[in-house]
Amino acid sequence: MFATASMERGNAPVDGGHLILEEPERRSFTAAHPSTRGLFRRAINGSDYVKGKSRSIIFVPDPSSLNEEQKTALQPISEKVSEFRRNSPKAATKKLADVPLQFGENRAPTQTAKILIPNLHSERRDYLTLGLLTGSEITLAPHFDMKLSGLHWLAVLCSRIHLVWIATVCGRMKTDYRYSNALGWNTFPLPTLTEQNKNDLTHCAEEILLIRESYFPATFADLYDPDSMPDNLRLAHERNDETLERIYIGRRFKNDTERLEKLFELYTKMTAKESE
Repeated sequence: MFATASMERGNAPVDGGHLILEEPERRSFTAAHPSTRGLFRRAINGSDYVKGKSRSIIFVPDPSSLNEEQKTALQPISEKVSEFRRNSPKAATKKLADVPLQFGENRAPTQTAKILIPNLHSERRDYLTLGLLTGSEITLAPHFDMKLSGLHWLAVLCSRIHLVWIATVCGRMKTDYRYSNALGWNTFPLPTLTEQNKNDLTHCAEEILLIRESYFPATFADLYDPDSMPDNLRLAHERNDETLERIYIGRRFKNDTERLEKLFELYTKMTAKESE
């Protein structure tokens, strides 16, 4: 079968960057306007996430709920967003000028845990740099996220076999892999997972997460540098790879060539079955 968990593209504020504040800016803004503190959520950009950086975004699902103090505080920002949108060559963006606090593309889900999938991944790394979000964060396009319906999905996504598939079927930005949910995830051939398979993969994902946490405050950029990746983290990934690959063929694959041969064999069978 193909992977069944739904992966969505992040939110596109279409704001010219005016709704997003660096942390010093946010702290200064909310200190001056305390009533706006609840209007900010963490903005997730893949590159920032990997490097351990943080920014905030103004998120107002219902602008009519704002009180006068909040409206006054946000007015200068609203005007900048409106001006940016009015100057856009796109008619759809121009229409958004009248609702400056609403995202151009709003896919912010209910607050539930999810997996973040950055859209760019360094070819130097042996694994995709994926992480967990609590659910209050706003994933920014062109990055992706997936509702966490089970940790076994994290194990699948951060496996070597999935990276090999992404490197083959998705495009590139210079030398970096450009992740695509349509090309890379929706087409990924995955054997049917039994409950025991899911449990085994969940244990692998938990081990990876616990080891990452033990190195706090090290960033993904630190932990997944191929020249300095911690031995116990690498071993945890290798155990995860072995667990998943045994589901495919009953043993570890010999190399990436063998991984790809199996994936395309499954892909051919699955697409043929769907066309019947």
